Amino acid sequence: MDRRQFIRLLALEAIILGIGRSSPLFPENAMPQIAITMDDPHTYRTPRLTPQERNLAILNALRNFSGLKSALFVCGQRVDSRLGKKILHAWDEDGHILGNHTYSHLFYHSQKVDPQTYMQDILHGEAVIKEFSHFKKLFRFPFLKEGDTAVKRDKVRAFLKEQGYEIGYVTIDTSDWYIDARMEKRLNIKPDADLTPYRDFYLSHIWDRANFYDGLSQKVLGRSVKHTLLLHHNLLNALFLGDLLRMFKSKGWQLIYAEEAFKDPVFSVRPSILPAGESIIWALAKESGRFEEYLRYPGESDKYEEDKINQLGL
Repeated sequence: MDRRQFIRLLALEAIILGIGRSSPLFPENAMPQIAITMDDPHTYRTPRLTPQERNLAILNALRNFSGLKSALFVCGQRVDSRLGKKILHAWDEDGHILGNHTYSHLFYHSQKVDPQTYMQDILHGEAVIKEFSHFKKLFRFPFLKEGDTAVKRDKVRAFLKEQGYEIGYVTIDTSDWYIDARMEKRLNIKPDADLTPYRDFYLSHIWDRANFYDGLSQKVLGRSVKHTLLLHHNLLNALFLGDLLRMFKSKGWQLIYAEEAFKDPVFSVRPSILPAGESIIWALAKESGRFEEYLRYPGESDKYEEDKINQLGL
């Protein structure tokens, strides 16, 4: 074992033992750190902006923050076309990580989805993106669901390890997809609708979730991890990602590259919980058995936001 491996092992042990911020392994940061990760690029029509315009708007928002580098997790069937490949090429050309998000976006907790089918779908997804220079063997489970039985969980984890994959865990889970769906529904009815309330709800929601998961990280691990924020490649983020990045910066959070975030030792831990999945921070809290009062299942869902957004008339 070389020095680098030894330090990495110590870091992992520190996580498991819950060493706090005072540990020399984890010096206290002046500010929380956060990376943008994005799921599900697609070529679907939306009420505003073409697929190319949406994609360019998201990339420009990242470029405007000193070329901030993200990680894009690709569901193959949504971009398995000439236009889809152009969208991926733009991300690749800008130097963002392209990760695997399966081909069919299967819900692994379904009784109809067995491990063999799921593993083949992972390989099918890889085939769509492996040609790109910034493809990385980083896998994110659709819906953040890793298996509802120990057999399903462990078989796919072993398969990913054999294939050379790391898991692209989320630390800060969100329901941005639901806000986007509500906004698009309004635009379909009223194309000239004022979208400011949706932007404000989006920013408030993400800020609330960021603080929850960062606080949980400090409770569970004694430190603030290098966070990976879950967002989706949708109209909402095409319109307002720049506002979100400015919000984090104004509130004292440091925006970092996704590649840097995924070096945090927390991403090497595999929590032993069932059903498996959710945010890695949520899963570690669940595994510890010490934070039940902070947890809900699933970690994030439209059902938690529906009443709030209804009350605002959105």
